Amino acid sequence: MSENLDVNVALGPRSYHISVVSNQFDQFAETLENWLNRNPAFRNTVSEGNKTAFIITDQNLAELHTPKIEMSLESRGWNWETVVIEPGEKSKSLPVISSMYDRLVELKADRQTIVIAVGGGVIGDAAGFVAATYVRGLPFVQVPTSLLAHVDSSVGGKVGVNHPQAKNLIGAFYQPLGVFIDTSTLETLPKRDYCSGLAEVVKYGVILDVKFFQYLEQNIEGLNQRSDDVLRAVIARCCELKAEVVEQDEHERTGLRAILNYGHTFAHAFEALCGYGELMHGEAVSIGMVYASHLAEKLNLISHQETERQTHLLQALGLPVSLPEGTQLNIEDIMDRMKLDKKTVGGQLRFVLPTCLGRVEVFKEIPESLVREVLEQLKQTTSRDDFQI
Repeated sequence: MSENLDVNVALGPRSYHISVVSNQFDQFAETLENWLNRNPAFRNTVSEGNKTAFIITDQNLAELHTPKIEMSLESRGWNWETVVIEPGEKSKSLPVISSMYDRLVELKADRQTIVIAVGGGVIGDAAGFVAATYVRGLPFVQVPTSLLAHVDSSVGGKVGVNHPQAKNLIGAFYQPLGVFIDTSTLETLPKRDYCSGLAEVVKYGVILDVKFFQYLEQNIEGLNQRSDDVLRAVIARCCELKAEVVEQDEHERTGLRAILNYGHTFAHAFEALCGYGELMHGEAVSIGMVYASHLAEKLNLISHQETERQTHLLQALGLPVSLPEGTQLNIEDIMDRMKLDKKTVGGQLRFVLPTCLGRVEVFKEIPESLVREVLEQLKQTTSRDDFQI
């Protein structure tokens, strides 16, 4: 497979396209103009010459991928301003957002000004929040640069910033004009970051598509070598699967979107108790999926062989399947932390669990004794020797 791939997110007047390409940053501006011309609200932006962009990126990408976007815009007569913020969650704050509002005021931005997010999930969240709230809405485009952002955070319209008391407490659902994914951004991604993103890729196979899970098993070498052909196919399928969920539950009202949290109830507890930054999100999700699958086994939902297939695939992709060696977590602390999970209702834990590969359901009223059994059973296991934190 060598062709470019295009995924449509069908949300009526908020519909948009995801373009999955390799080494085509020089075509970004042309793609952007095609998106504008397709959208009735912005069809005149190009023809009337209102071609102004506000690029938001971070210090790690300001000299890496952002210049390619700037060159493409310049080649088609766009004006732009680039704002560079610090990498990391600390930039998802209201003071940083306010400073970007100031820059937009100086730019005399109007509702035809395009906000372009170039970066990972933090940049996408922050830039999307700026776009959603400045003059009650600017069009914005996602240019995700990490695998996790490619397959997860750039799709679905969640934007927001952190509050001192909690992550993503302030936010909105605000769909982009389009998402431009170029697999060349993964060539420079550190191995640990890349592998972390693969956990979310495996998740899609478990929760929605057994044939996709099989494809991953058959293309381990291509994934580990970051083959452009394999990556385009994998990223596009992940985007299609997430789009199917988002189309049915755009604003998280029906509960369907909860299936995207497979492994996350355990993972969020592990992340917090190990100390944020000790485990990357994808690493915690990888471990969490294994724990969740063992819990599904105890409930006779799936076979041990199906748990083993997940475990083997995650290991083959360089991901941990148990907590780092030497980690000492108290089981009651884990239980207490899991009760803070957003799926918890009335203090009752709810878990997303597989009933077979390719299908999951949300289960409630699971006996806490079974959850403790899983935690105790897997407590003594240690991570693979080649997993280094």
